[in-house]
Amino acid sequence: MTTTYDPFHPQYFDEPDLREELTRVYDLCHGCRLCFKYCTSFPTLFSFVDAHDADAAKMTPAEQDQVVDECFNCKLCYVNCPYTPDQHEWAIDFPRLMLRAEQVLHRTRHRTVREKLTTQALARTDLAGKANTAVAPLANKAIGTPGSFPRKVMEKVVGIAAERVLPPYARQRFSTWFKRRGAPEPRTVPAEQGKVALFPTCIVEYQAPEIGRDLVRVYERNGVSCSLPEGQRCCGAPWLHSGDVDAFVEQGRKNVKVLADAVRAGHDIVVPQPTCGYVLKHDYPDYIGGPDATLVADHTYDAAEYLWNLHKGEGTALDTEFPGGIEDQITYHAPCHLRAQNIGLRSRDLLKLAGAKVTVVAECSAIDGTWGYRAEHYETSRKVAGKMAEAITKATEKAGNDVVAGDCHLANGGIVQETGTQPVHPLSLLARAYGIPDA
Repeated sequence: MTTTYDPFHPQYFDEPDLREELTRVYDLCHGCRLCFKYCTSFPTLFSFVDAHDADAAKMTPAEQDQVVDECFNCKLCYVNCPYTPDQHEWAIDFPRLMLRAEQVLHRTRHRTVREKLTTQALARTDLAGKANTAVAPLANKAIGTPGSFPRKVMEKVVGIAAERVLPPYARQRFSTWFKRRGAPEPRTVPAEQGKVALFPTCIVEYQAPEIGRDLVRVYERNGVSCSLPEGQRCCGAPWLHSGDVDAFVEQGRKNVKVLADAVRAGHDIVVPQPTCGYVLKHDYPDYIGGPDATLVADHTYDAAEYLWNLHKGEGTALDTEFPGGIEDQITYHAPCHLRAQNIGLRSRDLLKLAGAKVTVVAECSAIDGTWGYRAEHYETSRKVAGKMAEAITKATEKAGNDVVAGDCHLANGGIVQETGTQPVHPLSLLARAYGIPDA
């Protein structure tokens, strides 16, 4: 097994060792070419190796790095790769290799002031969220119009693409609602079925609290009590994906402590956003390590996954009466970081259970948390997302679908950008199907 899969190995941050591993994997990927369609990294890789008479060892460091820069870590290549660790002796995990490369290059490559500012602006989500929710109407007016003068200034100063559709900030944070809410939703199942600690994510906390509200009410209706442990913060994915593993680990350790305490108190962890759920399940054990990170990972569930487990579990049940009804036809976008968790498309299954006919679209939005927000990646991101937009448009027109659903709020922003349609989180559709009013 290579050092790529052990961030604690003394050679993990050694650039010559990284270059050797890049050469090995690039050569194998060039010979396979199964992943040519997922992003621009692979066509770029193949063209470079072809130009060097099919010898990956002749690629320059700059050419190797361009492949890294074009990867937005959707993880679809890993999902479809037949040569992954524990399955094949070649032990290829291309997304993990790209993360390692980003981390090594973060330490060794010169970054411009603007590149550093972009990372800071995108990674300090809690700071931005607290500031912008406090002045939400003004903040949303400033950032809400792509291509506007304020957005052009933002691009020039901090490198966030002026034309990118950005999610607005909420006037009331999810945690504020949670503390002030009234009586729990009346239970419609015979007995209490579980206790969960919510990891709402910075997206739900500051920008989409309606997802959290619907999650709580759907869970309570099904006999699952919800708590919101104090001291949580952003999962740290923007730091990890930009290569700053030290900042990621520092932030992640704080979450691990809070969430491990919640697990020891008898709670499971539920996450309504796929990228953050992936971080808790996979990246915390890999980069933070230790028994607490493993404990958190073993008790973390995607929000729809947890409900489906109730439906299929022994001694548990899901309320399958849906007096509020649901749209007849729904186009469901399956986020890449949800598919990478290998848990099935449980949001789709819940929507079907409620009575909808669901068409699945599995193309990538090419956002990856922060990658698609950066000005230098904007055009490439939209090029990749074009396949997603075409698939959604075709599905909607062919089936006459009434609504688009998607678990990932960031990917949903990409759908708005490319199609003009605002997707709805599946939990919100489920809440309306139960007859729970939108609050």
